[in-house]
Order: sequence, then C-alpha cells, then structure tokens
Amino acid sequence: MEPHLKDALEIRDFAVKNNGMFNDSIPLIASENIMSPLAMEMLLTDFGHRYAEGLPHKRYYQGNYFVDLMEEKVTDLGKKLFNCPQVDPRPVSGTNANMAVIFGLTKPAETITAPDLSGGGHISAARFGALGFRGLDIRNYPYDNETMTIDPDGAAKVIKDAKPKVALFGQSVFLFPAPLMELRDTFQEVGCKVWYDAAHVLGLIAGKKFQDPLREGADVVTGSTHKTLPGPQHGIVLGNTDDETWKKVQRGVFPGVLSNHHLNTMAALGVTLAETMDFGQEYASKIIENAKAMAEELHALGIRVLGEKRGFTQSHTIVADVSGFGRGKRVSERLESCNIILNKNLLPADNNKNSMDPSGIRIGTQEITRIGFGKSEARRVAQIIHRAISTDVSEEEIKREVKELKSDFTEIKYCYGHHKAYEYISLFK
Repeated sequence: MEPHLKDALEIRDFAVKNNGMFNDSIPLIASENIMSPLAMEMLLTDFGHRYAEGLPHKRYYQGNYFVDLMEEKVTDLGKKLFNCPQVDPRPVSGTNANMAVIFGLTKPAETITAPDLSGGGHISAARFGALGFRGLDIRNYPYDNETMTIDPDGAAKVIKDAKPKVALFGQSVFLFPAPLMELRDTFQEVGCKVWYDAAHVLGLIAGKKFQDPLREGADVVTGSTHKTLPGPQHGIVLGNTDDETWKKVQRGVFPGVLSNHHLNTMAALGVTLAETMDFGQEYASKIIENAKAMAEELHALGIRVLGEKRGFTQSHTIVADVSGFGRGKRVSERLESCNIILNKNLLPADNNKNSMDPSGIRIGTQEITRIGFGKSEARRVAQIIHRAISTDVSEEEIKREVKELKSDFTEIKYCYGHHKAYEYISLFK
C-alpha cells in the first residue's frame, strides 16, 4: 500500500460520516442548503481543473471555448431570473462579491453606511471585516428591536448626516425587508450608490416572495448562492445601474478580488438558476410558510421568538431569545448533541458584547423545505426543540425522534431529476 493512502482514505471517511450525520439530523442552519443532483454533477467535471481569467472571449488563457459558452449562459439565466440588465457570476462566494463592490465603488477613508452586527449585519460589513480592511469610515443605522429591522427614520438621518459614498443594506439576520422604498428620496438627496447584500434572501427574491431591491432603489445586489438559492458555494453580483458604475464593479471582481473564478461552481450555479426559474416560486413560498409555522409554534411553547409584532418573520429565518434556557451557546450545543443543527446568534439586546456566548439562536427553514418538510413537520421540529432544551430528556431519546421524523424525507425536491439527500457517491475505484 502507498504510505499515505490511509491518510487520503481517512479524509474520505470524514466525508462519508459527515453525510451520514446530516442524513440523521434536522439541518436548520440559515446559511446552508443542499444542491440538486444535476448541479452537484457539475462539481465533478473538468471545469473544476481549469482557469478562465477575465470575461468571455477576452481571456488571458486558451482552451476556454466551452467555458465562454457556459459563462454566457449562466449570465443570461441570471438576467432573466432577476429581471436585470447586468449580472456578474464570477465571485466565488458572497463575501468575495461584497469585496468586489467595496473595491469597485469605494476608496479608503470614504464613508459607508451599513447595518450593525447586533442588528443582524454581516461580518463583512463590520469594522473587523471587509469594510474595515478597506479602511472605510463605517456609520451604522439605528435598529428597531421591536420590529426587527432597520429604523427608516433613523437611517435617513444617518445617511443625510454622513453623506456616504455607498449605503449598504442586507443582513445575516434578515427577517423582514429592508426599508429601501422609504429611503429612496434620501438616497437621491445625498447622491449615494445603494448596495443590497441579498446573500440570505436571494432565493426568496428570485421566487418573487421577498422585496425586489433592484426595483426599490438598489444599484447593485450581491449574494451568495447556497442559502435560500439552493446552489453551490459561490457568489454573484446583479446590477441595475449606469455603465460606468458597472464597469467599476466588474473591475472590482477581476482583477480586484479574484483571479480564476471556480468554473465548476459557476456551472452548478447556472443549473441552479435554471431550476429556480422552474421551481423557485413554489419553493420560496414553502420556505416562508414553514418559517412562520415553526416560529408560531415556538412562541406558543413559551420560547421568546423575536419579531412578534410583525408576525415573527417574512423570510426563511427565525431568531429566538433562549437566555431563559441557558443562552445561545449552551442551547445550540445541546441541540447539536440531539442531532438538531442550528447556530447561536447575537441579538440586538446583546449590543455586540460576546458573539461566542450570545442570548439567541438562529434557525433557517430552507434546507428542511428542500427535502419536503411542510408546516406540520415544521411545527413538530419546534416541539422537539422545546422538549430538548426545557426538559432533562436524554439525548438518545431526542435523536430517535429526530431520526424517525427525518426518515420519511429522503429526496431533494424542487429540482430536475431524483436524488437521495445526503447520499455519498464515490468515483474512487
């Protein structure tokens, strides 16, 4: 035996066991999903070995004939799905797409307005994230803890006072639409560019079940493509802006923040965009229905679900204050040991104090919806969560309940073809 084959097979074994773990678990991470069989197939192709710097037909490498055709097709699908004139599918992640916009539209020391972390903002918008590393002067919007969204009157005042180069909207805790329509006059008065980070809600926007930021005043929209849009770990930028601004964004993509742009994941993204055109509206509706049902059940069971005044959520995300059950860290770890996978999360009341031991948890319904869960199963998940964190029932007993519930949901839905969820397929001979 080759001396290090055992190491390679050990890594393979980790992958097999990871598939098995998720097969027996209820996946509720709000930033994850699973791909369709046709999209997954793209990851195994020769696209994964190749380079294609630049834009189609303007490459720095030879051998890109089919790459160019694929990239043009993906771009066209993006324009049709999101009804926009400009699409760049090259970013390799949502944060990479964010960095491209930052590099394209701002210079160090310029001012940008953005959501605060405790108000659901993404880490790339923090002073220790991509905005801070660009050397930008970051001004945060005030957040309304009762309505769980950016306070539009307060945001208008911040924008008028700061006169930012760019106004950023979009969150990692994204329960309700951002107040773009309410702020349109303010954007025009100040003359700033408007950037919307749709990483979490991109699939809901594609399914026409959330706000439409490009029609509500956004110049550019960025997103990761593996959350409510159930594709590969990749990124995308959408535009509805003037040519000069778009050229700056594209220069921010390349050569700004990437070289090659991971052609196999771009191909998988293209498949996902096509599937979303056929299945996306129904899928988005079911995601939101399940989130509302689960939130209502958690609330009825005595768990403090935020956003109550507005019906808890209009997206895939639920946020709950579990400080009465041991805070977010303890609760998320207890649930993980019971095969319920979600994450601890800062709440507005935490005021950025300790992201490793916050008072809350975050739940997403997009992956359980992808494998066929409906409202009754979403309510059942809420009951299992409550039982796991409020009683001394054994982890093994909860695991049995989880496995029994999950056993009836084995196929990936809302896609072309049929495939078992979490099945490990090996090409190794």
